[in-house]
Formats: sequence, structure tokens, C-alpha cells
Amino acid sequence: MRVVAKFGGTSLGSGDRINRAADSVAAAVEDGHEIAVVASAMGSTTDDLLDEITFDTDEADRAQIVSMGERTSVRMLKAALSSRGIDATFLEPGADGWPIVTDEYGEVDAEETQKRALELAAELEGTVPVITGFLAEGPEGSITTLGRGGSDTTAVMMGKYMDADEVVIVTDVEGVMTGDPRVVEGARNVGEISVDELRNLSFRGAEVVAPSALSYKDGGLDVRVVHYQHGDLLSGGTSIEGEFKNLVGLRERPLACLTVAGRAIRNQTGVFHHLSQSLAESDINIDAVASGMDTVTFYIDEDEAERAENILHREVIARDELSSVTVDSPVAVVRVTGGEIPSQPGIISEIINPLAEARIHLQDVITSATSVALFVDWDDREEALELTQDIF
Repeated sequence: MRVVAKFGGTSLGSGDRINRAADSVAAAVEDGHEIAVVASAMGSTTDDLLDEITFDTDEADRAQIVSMGERTSVRMLKAALSSRGIDATFLEPGADGWPIVTDEYGEVDAEETQKRALELAAELEGTVPVITGFLAEGPEGSITTLGRGGSDTTAVMMGKYMDADEVVIVTDVEGVMTGDPRVVEGARNVGEISVDELRNLSFRGAEVVAPSALSYKDGGLDVRVVHYQHGDLLSGGTSIEGEFKNLVGLRERPLACLTVAGRAIRNQTGVFHHLSQSLAESDINIDAVASGMDTVTFYIDEDEAERAENILHREVIARDELSSVTVDSPVAVVRVTGGEIPSQPGIISEIINPLAEARIHLQDVITSATSVALFVDWDDREEALELTQDIF
């Protein structure tokens, strides 16, 4: 099996931890697996270096300075592997065989990077390359960086371009947890999670795998997160399933828009709960929810509109803070999901502006970390879909 193993800063934070990392790599090699290693800077080296840059400097000098953490890590880990009889070599930007290159705009040159990665993969049977994470080689040999979380990006990118079977992210957490164990009791490891779920969690603060890295994951590449103390690269942890794609889709069935009005609903404890619970108890699925200071809007299947209106009306009568419920239908929803949405400034304007120019009325726009839902009149659905597809 061909594996790319990425060791995070904590997992390389001391000599003992470097020994543990080298042991796990050596064991996998001795079992007959092809291993490429990506190394982050030891501990908090990168942050420490950034804190010490208290003077004006250009991006080229800044990249040279912060690269020193990863450059030290690969030398340490290579030496630890060599001491175990493993034929290893370290790679950094500028070295022969270095794989990741960027263009003059700082973007990864996918074609050239894939070509170099495959050349590196062809040598895995005889050696273990230890690659600096986070770094890339720019035009004329300059050092560039892949941004925050760049070592994760390096690992998954290499996994994809080297035709690896699996990428293993070795870090200081027990894979993906049901909650932050520092805050909640009884947090446990999640054995499997979809790439869609994890990217949403990552954009909302979960520090497991950098969102930029998951953009490189395809359906044929397994990605797993394990704790550095586990000691086994090939088992345990959390498996990240699936592939994150850019998709534009139209819901085939029409929706009804039910809006409940009331005084300062957002400040009233339990209103959301009571309204949604009343629908759930009658087996009415909620497709989406939008809220304002004085309204809550539920989007449900149009076939359920009359029944849902009666249910919500009973809640309005029963609660003094609610005043009325109204229904609008049929409504269509066009959904855009994609790994690149959060990293594109102005993307919401790019999606909405063509609809405005076509005089299509937007009833609602609901966004999440990695998706945008556009609610329009049912008669405008096909045109809205076509205009949105043109963007992607």
C-alpha cells in the first residue's frame, strides 16, 4: 500500500516524539508499504518565528524565515529514520526532486506538481522521502508558502498526485471527536465522517484537518486522522469519507414558505424549539430555516403546507409573543455547494448579481460554511439554475 503520512507540529514536538514518529514509519516500511512523509515545523516553531518578525520585510524574506521550522523537522526525521536502517532523504524547495511548485500568482501549478509527484512516487520502493510541509517552490526557485494549515494541504495534495492509497494525518487529537473534550464530558472518537461534514466543521473552528487540504481529496483517496501516541500508521483514528465537489442543484419538488411573526422572536427563549418540534412531531421535514428579529421562516415540501400552517397556527394562538403565520408557495431552491466557496472573496455577489440583472426576485439567501441556497419563485427556477450553473 502507498501511504502519505503527515506529522503535525505536536507529533514532532520533542526528540522522543520524533523517535515515536520514526518508529511508526519504519514499522510500515518493514511491513512492505511505500511511505512518503510530510513534516510540519516542530512544536510552535512557525508561530515563534512569526512573533519575532517585528521589522518590515517583504514576502520573499518572510517565507525564507518561516520555512526554517519545516527545514529543521525534515532533517531531524530523516536522521531518525536513517538510524533505524531506513533509506530516507529529505526534500525542501530548491532540492532535486522537489514536487510542489507555484506560479507567479502563488497558485499551485497542478500540472507540473503532479508530474513531479509521480516521478517521486516511482522511487518510493527504494526510499522514504521526507517532505517539508507548508512550503512550495515559486518561479526561479523562490520559496513560497501554502498558507495556514499548509502541511495538511501538502499531504493530501501529495496523496492525490502520487496516486497514494491513503493519507494519514498524525496529530495531537484522537481523530474527530463528538465534541471538544476540554469542554464537554464523554466526548468520544468518531470512526467515520464525510468530507462534507468535516469541511463544514473545519470552517467553523474544528482544528482537525485544514479545509484547504480537503479540496484535494477525491473519492479514491482515503484520508485518516490518528493520534501521535497511537504508534500505528495503518489503523485507528477517524476515516474521512467521500469527495467534496462543486455542485449546483435544483430541488425537483416545490417548497412552501411558512413565516411566523412575533415580537422580538430572536430574544425569546424556546420559540425556535417549540415551532420546529411541533412540525417534527407531525413528521413534517424542514428543508431550511431563516430568521429575522421578528420572524422565523420554515421551508417545507409544498404538499405539507396546509397541514403545517394549521400546526404553526396553533402555536401562534398558544404563545403570547407570536402574532401570525403566513404561507407563500410554490418556491424553488437552487443550492450551490463547493470546496472553494469559502476561499473566494465576493463569491456571494458573483452568484446573486446575474439573478438581479435577469430581474429574478430572490425570496431568501441562506449560506453555510460551504454552501449557498437561493430561494426564488417556482416559475423562475430553470433560469435561476442556468444562470448559477454558468458561474461554476
